[in-house]
Amino acid sequence: MQKLLTTLTLGLALSVGAAHAADDKKAPTAQQNRMTVCNKEAGERKGDERKKFMSECLSGQHAEAADKRTAQQERMKQCNADAKDMKGDERKKFMSGCLSGKPTEAATQAMTQQERMKQCNAQAKDKKGDERKKFMSECLKAQ
Repeated sequence: MQKLLTTLTLGLALSVGAAHAADDKKAPTAQQNRMTVCNKEAGERKGDERKKFMSECLSGQHAEAADKRTAQQERMKQCNADAKDMKGDERKKFMSGCLSGKPTEAATQAMTQQERMKQCNAQAKDKKGDERKKFMSECLKAQ
């Protein structure tokens, strides 16, 4: 009986440990991905030169790291620029619509056709060909 309890306890402890280890393997964060890219680009640099390069690269000042921005990061940058004069609930509503790629009613009604074209162009930056044409058509018709 003692051996059975010991075996069961050991088995339970190992299974909980294995389950916990599986949870720890999450996808790397954006900062971890940037660190990986910067480390590869740093190559053989050493000392102060490497420190300076890594600092610039991780802060996004380095050209190669800046080129690795995701579409969502680009959209966030553009939406922030478009909403610079807005505050409070108006800004929240605008940002929500802008980041989802579907401008809100209030945002599109307040925009002139030229402003709408500018915003739609910014959102369609990563699209090409027929996909871009379709997106632009739908975006410009949104009311």
